[in-house]
Amino acid sequence: MSPTSDKTSGIGKRRKAAKEESSGAYRRRRREIAEAAVRVFDRLGLQGASISAVATELGIDRASVYYYISSKEELFDEVLRAVAERNSQIATDIAASALPAPEKLGNLIVSIMESYGEHYPLLFIYIRENLGRVSDARSKWSSDMRQVNRVIENAFISIIEEGYADGTLRDVGPSRVVAYGMLGVVGWTHRWFRPDTSPQSAREIGETYANMMISGMRS
Repeated sequence: MSPTSDKTSGIGKRRKAAKEESSGAYRRRRREIAEAAVRVFDRLGLQGASISAVATELGIDRASVYYYISSKEELFDEVLRAVAERNSQIATDIAASALPAPEKLGNLIVSIMESYGEHYPLLFIYIRENLGRVSDARSKWSSDMRQVNRVIENAFISIIEEGYADGTLRDVGPSRVVAYGMLGVVGWTHRWFRPDTSPQSAREIGETYANMMISGMRS
């Protein structure tokens, strides 16, 4: 057996042992690695990032990262999951708040745009990913991410329907169409927005979008 095979086999055995030792501790460590990777991908970009850079960010050796993450692609998927799940929780919290529907909708638009800017270019790469056409190895991730997407979409839809019901928003059409239109406007920002060169911040852009899209719907 080659040295490379020995190394791969050794890491595989240690990864299995780490999983078996404590599933809770294993998940926490993977989340720590994912959050460190967010900082690395933000700083270096997808092409410049590496497992070694993530290990350096955490102050551990590269082999230790491989106990928990088997590839750069898996790491990127994990990072995106962490960010998208935080966004879905933000969307859920905003939808459940006591604010009037127009304010909820504005806060949600601004929050999503701010997240795009904060985690640039991670989420812009993500929104270009066709979740229905990924390799078998990533099919579980794809299915999970579609569910996360639906949470955010449903938050938009529920807020719009709430506004229709209580009269704070004018009924301009099916709530699903309006929700997808708003998400499309924010998502299209990937074609021109660069945080390091944009004269407007992500928050300012989000506020402009919110004013533009909600002003015509207020009763």
